[in-house]
Amino acid sequence: MNVFLCEHLHRDAVALLRSRAEIVADWGRLAECDGLISRNLKLPRETLERAPRLKVIAVHGTGSDGIDLEWCAARNITVTYVPAQNADSVAELIAALALDLMRRVTAADRAVRSGRPVRSAPPEFCGRELAGKTLGLIGVGDIARRAARILREGFGMKVIGYSPSLTPEKAKMFHVEHRPSVIDVMRGADVISLGVHLTGETFHLIGAKELAAARKGAVLINTSRGGVVDEEALYEALRVGRLAGAACDVWEHEPPTAGHRLLSLDNVIATPHLGANTDEALRRVGTAAVQALFDVCEGRKPRCVYSVEHPLGFENRDVLRDGS
Repeated sequence: MNVFLCEHLHRDAVALLRSRAEIVADWGRLAECDGLISRNLKLPRETLERAPRLKVIAVHGTGSDGIDLEWCAARNITVTYVPAQNADSVAELIAALALDLMRRVTAADRAVRSGRPVRSAPPEFCGRELAGKTLGLIGVGDIARRAARILREGFGMKVIGYSPSLTPEKAKMFHVEHRPSVIDVMRGADVISLGVHLTGETFHLIGAKELAAARKGAVLINTSRGGVVDEEALYEALRVGRLAGAACDVWEHEPPTAGHRLLSLDNVIATPHLGANTDEALRRVGTAAVQALFDVCEGRKPRCVYSVEHPLGFENRDVLRDGS
């Protein structure tokens, strides 16, 4: 079988793929391919129409916002996904960014490297402890719950959260205090973490209205998808001091341009979509994606496939179905 792959894949996943397939990296040979592995590819129907033999698109992770799922379903192209395998990596990054924002580590590092004199323990870099503060989760999926556990048990944070499927009973089981809306989380949190997929429902979920409701001095962390946040509204909230800081690991257009307004602010931590970028996560997700592709091409039922009837929304457990 021929499998199209033009993005980085963990070496163990590449070895597994090569053991049973020919890897094709030339877009001009897309028509020869039976399968395709996608990390961040945009795959509109105009592109997919060039692949008449295509049986399966194996998503490296859970992001399908670049794939026309309805078009694939109508042509019996299976789109698989890999849940949970990168959850620890993303959760650890959320915790790291929360600590960095509250203690102003990156801002202080920039000041020292600038060459200007920075005296010991300067008042302008006086931070705040995480202990006793409130973490607000918007989207309470697996990643969010793992990050909450790290910050609750490791740093003594209180955790509140909202998701459409989160009932007070479920929230109690997850050690999360239930809130009835996004606005209620924004009002009650010192550290706000976004954990939702990008759809028409969640595009600019966090806009001027939501940011205006935030507790003054709160910080925002986005490791989900860039389009979930209205970046212009975020810039204004940071510029006027409504928010004390933000960490953006994802962007509405990736990579962000050098002139992006958020990059001009000292209270913004900017990273290039690092959430799942650890050796361990890349190995797990990559090999699972390859195995899912093999399952489809060799006539077996893959464990996890996208459901067109339930497009991605707030969290995996709400909107993805297990195909097993």
